[in-house]
Amino acid sequence: MSDGHAEEPRRDFLIIAAAAAGGVGAAAMVWPFVDQMNPSADVLALSTTEVDLSAMQPGQTITVTWQKKPVFIRRRTAEELATEQGVDLGSLPDPEADSDRVKEGHEEFLVVLAACTHLGCIPKSDQGDYDGWFCPCHGSHYDASGRIRRGPAPANLVVPPYEFTSDTQILIG
Repeated sequence: MSDGHAEEPRRDFLIIAAAAAGGVGAAAMVWPFVDQMNPSADVLALSTTEVDLSAMQPGQTITVTWQKKPVFIRRRTAEELATEQGVDLGSLPDPEADSDRVKEGHEEFLVVLAACTHLGCIPKSDQGDYDGWFCPCHGSHYDASGRIRRGPAPANLVVPPYEFTSDTQILIG
């Protein structure tokens, strides 16, 4: 006949080992579900876009891609800067100062998502009543600061997160 006290440590060990194995098994089952929620490699590769601005001339607009979305980058002329900085904010449907839409020290460069804030159409550059962008789909007019001036769009063109890495390079994202 065996002593009941000698089997208690063995039983405790079996309970702890079974619980540990169950915990490892549960983690192994949950991990694929959690991992599939991470962004795919192609999205991570597009999470930032580096753009060289050195070849841009004043008055020129280029279109680049960031996160599979078009982005307008406009090098504004001195006349455009003076005009946009002098706009009465009270006359704007979505009041926002030009200085809040650009980076200090690089005011000539404007970076905005190329999607009309009405229904997401891509506006045409250097057109419209305010020499900025015009969305021909529904008639929204944006100025050279990307601010809505007339039409059904409810808001200004969106300024994506970006920073200057040098005087002629920006990193979007």
